[in-house]
Amino acid sequence: MHGLRLISGVIMVLLAACTDRSFTPTVPEALELGTPKTIFAATNREPLPDGTFGPTRTDAVSLLELTVSIPPDHKPGSLKFGYAKPDPITEFTMAGRKTFKTEAAFSARLQQELARFPRKEREVTVFVHGFNSTQAETAFRAAQLSHDINLPGATVIYSWPSKGRPLGYAYDGDSVLFARDGLEALLRKLRASAAERIVVVAHSMGGLLTMETLRQMEIKTPGWTTQNLGGVILMSPDLDVDVFKSQIRRFKQVPQPFLIFVSRKDNVLTLSQHLRGLNGRERLGNLDNLDAVSGLPVKVIDTTAFADEAESQHFVAASSPALIALLNGARETADSFTHSQDLLRKILPGQIVIQDRTIKVALESTPADNR
Repeated sequence: MHGLRLISGVIMVLLAACTDRSFTPTVPEALELGTPKTIFAATNREPLPDGTFGPTRTDAVSLLELTVSIPPDHKPGSLKFGYAKPDPITEFTMAGRKTFKTEAAFSARLQQELARFPRKEREVTVFVHGFNSTQAETAFRAAQLSHDINLPGATVIYSWPSKGRPLGYAYDGDSVLFARDGLEALLRKLRASAAERIVVVAHSMGGLLTMETLRQMEIKTPGWTTQNLGGVILMSPDLDVDVFKSQIRRFKQVPQPFLIFVSRKDNVLTLSQHLRGLNGRERLGNLDNLDAVSGLPVKVIDTTAFADEAESQHFVAASSPALIALLNGARETADSFTHSQDLLRKILPGQIVIQDRTIKVALESTPADNR
Protein backbone atom coordinates (compact mmCIF):
# COMPACT_ATOMS: atom_id res chain seq x y z
CA MET A 1 0.00 0.00 0.00
CA HIS A 2 2.81 2.42 0.87
CA GLY A 3 4.46 1.56 -2.44
CA LEU A 4 1.29 2.36 -4.36
CA ARG A 5 0.97 5.71 -2.62
CA LEU A 6 4.59 6.51 -3.43
CA ILE A 7 4.09 5.65 -7.12
CA SER A 8 0.92 7.74 -7.18
CA GLY A 9 2.79 10.67 -5.66
CA VAL A 10 5.59 10.44 -8.23
CA ILE A 11 3.05 10.34 -11.08
CA MET A 12 1.35 13.45 -9.69
CA VAL A 13 4.69 15.25 -9.58
CA LEU A 14 5.51 14.34 -13.18
CA LEU A 15 2.08 15.38 -14.45
CA ALA A 16 2.29 18.70 -12.64
CA ALA A 17 5.69 19.32 -14.22
CA CYS A 18 4.02 19.36 -17.64
CA THR A 19 1.83 22.40 -16.81
CA ASP A 20 3.10 25.91 -17.55
CA ARG A 21 2.44 27.87 -14.36
CA SER A 22 4.86 30.71 -15.04
CA PHE A 23 2.35 33.38 -16.09
CA THR A 24 -1.04 34.45 -14.74
CA PRO A 25 -2.63 37.44 -16.51
CA THR A 26 -4.57 40.26 -14.88
CA VAL A 27 -8.18 40.27 -16.09
CA PRO A 28 -10.13 43.23 -14.59
CA GLU A 29 -13.26 42.18 -16.49
CA ALA A 30 -13.48 39.09 -14.28
CA LEU A 31 -15.05 41.23 -11.56
CA GLU A 32 -18.14 41.65 -13.73
CA LEU A 33 -18.80 37.96 -13.03
CA GLY A 34 -17.02 37.03 -9.82
CA THR A 35 -16.82 38.15 -6.21
CA PRO A 36 -13.81 40.35 -5.41
CA LYS A 37 -11.44 39.46 -2.59
CA THR A 38 -8.60 41.75 -1.55
CA ILE A 39 -5.34 40.00 -0.74
CA PHE A 40 -2.36 41.99 0.52
CA ALA A 41 1.07 40.57 -0.23
CA ALA A 42 4.67 40.87 0.86
CA THR A 43 7.24 39.09 -1.27
CA ASN A 44 10.99 38.77 -1.69
CA ARG A 45 10.59 37.31 -5.17
CA GLU A 46 12.31 39.17 -8.01
CA PRO A 47 9.76 41.17 -10.06
CA LEU A 48 9.46 40.25 -13.73
CA PRO A 49 9.07 42.68 -16.67
CA ASP A 50 5.38 41.79 -17.02
CA GLY A 51 4.63 42.96 -13.47
CA THR A 52 4.40 39.50 -11.92
CA PHE A 53 6.89 37.88 -9.55
CA GLY A 54 8.95 34.78 -10.28
CA PRO A 55 11.08 32.33 -8.29
CA THR A 56 14.31 34.35 -8.19
CA ARG A 57 15.32 35.60 -4.74
CA THR A 58 15.89 39.24 -3.89
CA ASP A 59 16.76 41.05 -0.66
CA ALA A 60 14.14 43.71 -1.38
CA VAL A 61 10.60 43.09 -0.12
CA SER A 62 7.80 44.23 -2.43
CA LEU A 63 4.40 45.14 -0.95
CA LEU A 64 1.29 44.64 -3.05
CA GLU A 65 -2.48 44.66 -3.15
CA LEU A 66 -4.00 41.87 -5.25
CA THR A 67 -7.63 41.57 -6.24
CA VAL A 68 -8.84 38.01 -6.80
CA SER A 69 -12.10 37.25 -8.55
CA ILE A 70 -13.87 34.26 -6.99
CA PRO A 71 -15.97 32.50 -9.67
CA PRO A 72 -19.78 32.64 -9.33
CA ASP A 73 -20.14 28.86 -9.28
CA HIS A 74 -17.44 28.35 -6.61
CA LYS A 75 -18.13 25.61 -4.09
CA PRO A 76 -16.39 25.51 -0.67
CA GLY A 77 -13.16 23.55 -0.73
CA SER A 78 -12.66 23.81 -4.47
CA LEU A 79 -9.80 25.78 -6.03
CA LYS A 80 -9.69 25.95 -9.81
CA PHE A 81 -7.56 28.28 -11.91
CA GLY A 82 -6.48 28.33 -15.54
CA TYR A 83 -3.01 29.90 -15.43
CA ALA A 84 -2.48 31.77 -18.73
CA LYS A 85 -6.09 31.40 -19.93
CA PRO A 86 -8.45 31.68 -16.95
CA ASP A 87 -12.22 31.31 -17.27
CA PRO A 88 -13.72 33.79 -14.76
CA ILE A 89 -17.00 31.88 -14.72
CA THR A 90 -15.48 28.69 -13.33
CA GLU A 91 -11.94 29.62 -12.20
CA PHE A 92 -10.22 31.93 -9.74
CA THR A 93 -8.83 34.86 -11.71
CA MET A 94 -6.37 37.64 -10.94
CA ALA A 95 -8.38 40.83 -11.49
CA GLY A 96 -6.00 43.47 -10.17
CA ARG A 97 -2.40 44.09 -9.08
CA LYS A 98 -1.00 47.16 -7.37
CA THR A 99 2.53 47.64 -6.04
CA PHE A 100 2.97 50.11 -3.19
CA LYS A 101 5.91 52.48 -3.54
CA THR A 102 6.37 52.93 0.20
CA GLU A 103 5.74 51.00 3.41
CA ALA A 104 3.63 53.92 4.62
CA ALA A 105 1.30 53.58 1.63
CA PHE A 106 0.93 49.85 2.29
CA SER A 107 0.16 50.43 5.97
CA ALA A 108 -2.36 53.17 5.19
CA ARG A 109 -4.24 50.95 2.74
CA LEU A 110 -4.22 48.03 5.17
CA GLN A 111 -5.64 50.24 7.92
CA GLN A 112 -8.30 51.45 5.50
CA GLU A 113 -9.29 47.83 4.83
CA LEU A 114 -9.40 46.97 8.54
CA ALA A 115 -11.57 50.02 9.24
CA ARG A 116 -14.36 48.34 7.24
CA PHE A 117 -14.81 45.84 10.06
CA PRO A 118 -16.06 46.19 13.65
CA ARG A 119 -13.16 46.68 16.05
CA LYS A 120 -13.28 43.11 17.38
CA GLU A 121 -12.97 41.77 13.81
CA ARG A 122 -9.98 43.89 12.80
CA GLU A 123 -7.75 40.88 12.47
CA VAL A 124 -4.92 40.18 10.06
CA THR A 125 -4.46 36.61 8.89
CA VAL A 126 -0.96 36.02 7.51
CA PHE A 127 -0.86 33.06 5.12
CA VAL A 128 2.54 31.45 4.47
CA HIS A 129 2.45 29.07 1.51
CA GLY A 130 4.26 25.79 1.08
CA PHE A 131 6.51 24.04 -1.42
CA ASN A 132 5.93 24.30 -5.19
CA SER A 133 3.82 27.45 -5.14
CA THR A 134 3.65 30.45 -7.44
CA GLN A 135 2.58 33.85 -6.16
CA ALA A 136 -0.72 33.75 -8.05
CA GLU A 137 -1.54 30.28 -6.70
CA THR A 138 -0.82 31.51 -3.19
CA ALA A 139 -3.17 34.47 -3.63
CA PHE A 140 -5.88 32.18 -5.00
CA ARG A 141 -5.55 29.74 -2.11
CA ALA A 142 -5.61 32.54 0.47
CA ALA A 143 -8.69 34.04 -1.18
CA GLN A 144 -10.44 30.66 -1.26
CA LEU A 145 -9.63 29.90 2.37
CA SER A 146 -10.62 33.37 3.55
CA HIS A 147 -13.87 33.28 1.58
CA ASP A 148 -14.90 29.74 2.51
CA ILE A 149 -14.15 30.01 6.23
CA ASN A 150 -15.36 33.62 6.35
CA LEU A 151 -12.22 34.97 7.99
CA PRO A 152 -12.66 38.44 9.52
CA GLY A 153 -10.42 41.39 8.76
CA ALA A 154 -7.62 41.45 6.20
CA THR A 155 -5.65 38.62 4.60
CA VAL A 156 -1.93 39.03 3.89
CA ILE A 157 0.20 36.48 2.07
CA TYR A 158 3.93 36.15 2.55
CA SER A 159 5.09 34.98 -0.86
CA TRP A 160 8.58 33.55 -0.43
CA PRO A 161 10.58 32.57 -3.55
CA SER A 162 9.43 29.03 -4.24
CA LYS A 163 10.62 27.59 -7.54
CA GLY A 164 7.03 26.71 -8.36
CA ARG A 165 8.13 23.38 -9.79
CA PRO A 166 7.61 19.86 -8.42
CA LEU A 167 11.33 19.09 -8.81
CA GLY A 168 12.38 22.28 -7.00
CA TYR A 169 12.24 20.79 -3.51
CA ALA A 170 15.89 21.51 -2.67
CA TYR A 171 15.68 25.07 -4.02
CA ASP A 172 12.56 25.69 -1.96
CA GLY A 173 14.24 24.35 1.16
CA ASP A 174 17.04 26.88 0.75
CA SER A 175 14.53 29.64 -0.03
CA VAL A 176 12.81 28.97 3.30
CA LEU A 177 16.04 29.85 5.12
CA PHE A 178 16.57 32.86 2.86
CA ALA A 179 13.06 34.17 3.54
CA ARG A 180 13.14 34.24 7.36
CA ASP A 181 14.18 37.87 7.75
CA GLY A 182 11.50 39.04 5.33
CA LEU A 183 8.75 37.28 7.25
CA GLU A 184 10.04 38.69 10.53
CA ALA A 185 10.00 42.21 9.08
CA LEU A 186 6.43 41.71 7.86
CA LEU A 187 5.16 40.48 11.23
CA ARG A 188 6.77 43.38 13.07
CA LYS A 189 5.34 45.81 10.52
CA LEU A 190 1.83 44.37 10.88
CA ARG A 191 2.01 44.61 14.66
CA ALA A 192 2.52 48.34 14.27
CA SER A 193 -0.69 48.59 12.20
CA ALA A 194 -4.27 48.97 13.41
CA ALA A 195 -4.76 45.20 13.66
CA GLU A 196 -6.39 44.05 16.89
CA ARG A 197 -5.10 40.51 16.36
CA ILE A 198 -2.60 38.73 14.09
CA VAL A 199 -2.96 35.04 13.30
CA VAL A 200 -0.30 33.18 11.30
CA VAL A 201 -1.51 30.30 9.10
CA ALA A 202 1.24 28.24 7.45
CA HIS A 203 0.91 25.33 5.04
CA SER A 204 3.37 22.51 4.35
CA MET A 205 6.96 23.80 4.01
CA GLY A 206 5.63 27.19 5.08
CA GLY A 207 5.41 25.66 8.55
CA LEU A 208 9.19 25.29 8.60
CA LEU A 209 9.61 28.92 7.51
CA THR A 210 7.15 30.12 10.14
CA MET A 211 8.77 28.19 12.97
CA GLU A 212 12.28 29.26 11.95
CA THR A 213 11.14 32.89 11.84
CA LEU A 214 9.31 32.83 15.17
CA ARG A 215 12.30 31.08 16.75
CA GLN A 216 14.71 33.82 15.67
CA MET A 217 12.25 36.49 16.81
CA GLU A 218 12.04 34.85 20.24
CA ILE A 219 15.83 34.75 20.49
CA LYS A 220 16.01 38.43 19.60
CA THR A 221 12.94 39.55 21.59
CA PRO A 222 11.93 36.94 24.19
CA GLY A 223 8.16 36.78 24.60
CA TRP A 224 7.39 38.62 21.34
CA THR A 225 5.16 35.92 19.86
CA THR A 226 2.89 35.60 22.89
CA GLN A 227 2.61 39.36 23.28
CA ASN A 228 1.86 40.05 19.63
CA LEU A 229 0.27 37.01 17.97
CA GLY A 230 -3.31 35.87 18.47
CA GLY A 231 -2.60 32.36 17.27
CA VAL A 232 -0.43 30.10 15.11
CA ILE A 233 -1.92 27.43 12.85
CA LEU A 234 0.29 24.90 11.06
CA MET A 235 -1.58 23.00 8.34
CA SER A 236 0.00 19.78 7.05
CA PRO A 237 3.45 20.98 8.17
CA ASP A 238 6.31 19.40 6.20
CA LEU A 239 8.58 19.61 9.21
CA ASP A 240 10.72 17.12 11.10
CA VAL A 241 9.34 16.51 14.59
CA ASP A 242 12.74 16.83 16.29
CA VAL A 243 13.39 20.11 14.48
CA PHE A 244 9.96 21.40 15.53
CA LYS A 245 10.65 20.58 19.17
CA SER A 246 14.03 22.31 19.05
CA GLN A 247 12.37 25.42 17.57
CA ILE A 248 9.54 25.63 20.07
CA ARG A 249 11.92 25.20 23.00
CA ARG A 250 13.27 28.71 22.28
CA PHE A 251 9.85 30.28 22.88
CA LYS A 252 9.63 32.06 26.22
CA GLN A 253 5.94 31.20 26.07
CA VAL A 254 4.05 29.50 23.24
CA PRO A 255 1.33 31.73 21.71
CA GLN A 256 -2.20 30.42 22.05
CA PRO A 257 -4.00 28.90 20.39
CA PHE A 258 -1.24 26.88 18.72
CA LEU A 259 -2.90 24.39 16.35
CA ILE A 260 -1.38 21.67 14.18
CA PHE A 261 -3.65 20.14 11.52
CA VAL A 262 -2.52 16.62 10.60
CA SER A 263 -3.68 13.73 8.43
CA ARG A 264 -2.41 10.17 8.26
CA LYS A 265 -3.50 10.07 4.60
CA ASP A 266 -1.30 12.98 3.47
CA ASN A 267 0.22 11.63 0.24
CA VAL A 268 2.63 14.55 -0.18
CA LEU A 269 4.15 14.09 3.27
CA THR A 270 4.43 10.37 2.62
CA LEU A 271 6.39 11.20 -0.54
CA SER A 272 8.50 13.69 1.45
CA GLN A 273 9.43 10.93 3.90
CA HIS A 274 10.56 8.65 1.06
CA LEU A 275 12.53 11.40 -0.69
CA ARG A 276 14.40 12.03 2.56
CA GLY A 277 15.01 8.32 3.15
CA LEU A 278 12.85 8.47 6.27
CA ASN A 279 10.55 5.51 5.66
CA GLY A 280 8.42 5.03 8.76
CA ARG A 281 9.53 8.32 10.37
CA GLU A 282 6.61 10.70 10.54
CA ARG A 283 6.61 14.36 9.60
CA LEU A 284 4.84 16.75 11.96
CA GLY A 285 1.90 16.92 9.55
CA ASN A 286 1.13 13.18 9.60
CA LEU A 287 1.64 12.35 13.26
CA ASP A 288 -0.24 9.27 14.39
CA ASN A 289 -0.09 9.82 18.16
CA LEU A 290 0.94 12.41 20.71
CA ASP A 291 4.07 10.73 22.05
CA ALA A 292 6.41 12.76 19.85
CA VAL A 293 4.99 16.13 20.98
CA SER A 294 3.80 15.21 24.47
CA GLY A 295 4.27 17.99 26.98
CA LEU A 296 4.15 20.82 24.44
CA PRO A 297 1.29 23.35 24.83
CA VAL A 298 -0.15 22.62 21.39
CA LYS A 299 -3.39 21.19 20.05
CA VAL A 300 -3.23 18.57 17.29
CA ILE A 301 -6.28 18.38 15.01
CA ASP A 302 -6.47 15.06 13.16
CA THR A 303 -8.38 15.54 9.87
CA THR A 304 -7.83 12.00 8.53
CA ALA A 305 -11.58 11.26 8.57
CA PHE A 306 -12.13 14.02 5.99
CA ALA A 307 -9.17 13.23 3.70
CA ASP A 308 -10.92 10.95 1.21
CA GLU A 309 -13.44 13.57 0.09
CA ALA A 310 -10.98 16.48 0.12
CA GLU A 311 -9.80 17.96 -3.18
CA SER A 312 -6.24 17.90 -1.77
CA GLN A 313 -5.13 15.31 0.78
CA HIS A 314 -2.20 17.60 1.53
CA PHE A 315 -4.51 20.46 2.51
CA VAL A 316 -7.61 18.82 3.96
CA ALA A 317 -8.60 21.79 6.13
CA ALA A 318 -8.87 24.01 3.04
CA SER A 319 -10.24 21.51 0.52
CA SER A 320 -12.76 19.32 2.37
CA PRO A 321 -16.26 20.82 2.01
CA ALA A 322 -17.48 18.98 5.09
CA LEU A 323 -14.59 20.12 7.26
CA ILE A 324 -14.90 23.70 6.00
CA ALA A 325 -18.59 23.63 6.94
CA LEU A 326 -17.62 22.40 10.39
CA LEU A 327 -15.03 25.13 10.89
CA ASN A 328 -17.30 27.78 9.41
CA GLY A 329 -20.16 26.69 11.63
CA ALA A 330 -17.96 27.13 14.68
CA ARG A 331 -17.45 30.81 13.86
CA GLU A 332 -15.16 31.33 16.84
CA THR A 333 -13.28 28.04 16.48
CA ALA A 334 -9.82 29.52 17.03
CA ASP A 335 -10.96 31.25 20.23
CA SER A 336 -12.62 28.08 21.47
CA PHE A 337 -9.30 26.25 21.42
CA THR A 338 -8.06 28.44 24.25
CA HIS A 339 -10.82 27.24 26.54
CA SER A 340 -11.85 23.99 28.22
CA GLN A 341 -12.03 20.51 26.75
CA ASP A 342 -15.78 20.49 27.51
CA LEU A 343 -16.24 23.40 25.12
CA LEU A 344 -14.13 21.63 22.49
CA ARG A 345 -16.39 18.59 22.72
CA LYS A 346 -19.45 20.74 22.11
CA ILE A 347 -17.97 22.44 19.06
CA LEU A 348 -15.94 19.71 17.32
CA PRO A 349 -17.14 16.11 16.91
CA GLY A 350 -14.48 13.53 17.66
CA GLN A 351 -12.29 11.90 20.25
CA ILE A 352 -10.25 14.15 22.53
CA VAL A 353 -7.00 12.81 23.96
CA ILE A 354 -5.07 14.74 26.61
CA GLN A 355 -1.43 13.89 27.25
CA ASP A 356 0.31 16.21 29.68
CA ARG A 357 -0.21 19.72 28.22
CA THR A 358 -0.84 18.43 24.70
CA ILE A 359 -4.37 17.95 23.34
CA LYS A 360 -5.37 15.93 20.29
CA VAL A 361 -8.78 16.15 18.64
CA ALA A 362 -9.42 13.29 16.20
CA LEU A 363 -12.25 14.75 14.14
CA GLU A 364 -15.05 12.43 13.09
CA SER A 365 -16.94 12.67 9.83
CA THR A 366 -20.68 12.12 10.29
CA PRO A 367 -22.88 10.40 7.66
CA ALA A 368 -24.30 13.81 6.75
CA ASP A 369 -20.79 15.03 5.95
CA ASN A 370 -20.33 12.33 3.31
CA ARG A 371 -23.49 12.88 1.33
